Amino acid sequence: MSNIGFIGLGIMGKPMAANLIKGGHRLFLNSRSGVPQELTAAGGTACACARDVAQKSDIIILMVPDTPDVERVLFGKDGVAEGLAPGKTVIDMSSISPIETKVYARRINELNCEYLDAPVSGGELGAKNAALTIMVGATQAAFDRVKPVFELMGKNITLVGSNGDGQTCKVANQIIVALNIEAVGEALLFAAKAGADPSKVRQALMGGFAASRVLEVHGERMIKRAFEPGFRVELHQKDLAIALAGAQALGVSLPNTATAQELFNACSAAGGAKADHSSMVKALEKLASHELAP
Repeated sequence: MSNIGFIGLGIMGKPMAANLIKGGHRLFLNSRSGVPQELTAAGGTACACARDVAQKSDIIILMVPDTPDVERVLFGKDGVAEGLAPGKTVIDMSSISPIETKVYARRINELNCEYLDAPVSGGELGAKNAALTIMVGATQAAFDRVKPVFELMGKNITLVGSNGDGQTCKVANQIIVALNIEAVGEALLFAAKAGADPSKVRQALMGGFAASRVLEVHGERMIKRAFEPGFRVELHQKDLAIALAGAQALGVSLPNTATAQELFNACSAAGGAKADHSSMVKALEKLASHELAP
């Protein structure tokens, strides 16, 4: 049993923390929106601040929305850094800037603590089922030491490289997911406007080369209009903003990523920032003056 701190208990963080408790670990918890009662009922301990979490834990996990949130939790007043002692381990499982990640890792290392960036993919369902994909940037020794903890939250766990490489991998993941959402939305909308049943088209495509997890899960969401957030539009906007900023710094053109971001921007402008990212199809529907499934 390890003493594990978990900061950030939203759509993803709450089930991830719950799986660590189920795995037999002692959890110390903090979240800006408060610690859910079901986690304390399961044996977790609510803490007043991030510093308190760090003082009581050997491993501290962060799962917060954006780069500034990670910086605040780590280095702000009553932050994690104030509660660290040599030999502790900090794991950031948020999706943030690879460039800033390297800076944060260096600052934590200067406190004689390990730092791993370990963003995830798989959404709320993957978090609940402990089936997340986890992309890790760390030393081999640090990765080997905490891998049993990762195995309680995910299935596909890969040491990609050193600090920052996990976040770079997550940016690549979000590019692929966004473009797949756009492709599925366009394909099903084309079929619907041509007079075909989009649900039957989706069923047929699932047996061919066009089959994908996005077609399976988000295609169904689009057809059923089930846009309750598993992963919010505003969070995918944030990830693509990181991708496009990185592309500019690297001198790389990502034209279709930019198009996907504009479609997310249109959704957000129409009041859909907190809807599931599969709702990108709504922006495509407006362009076509046709709804996929009225």
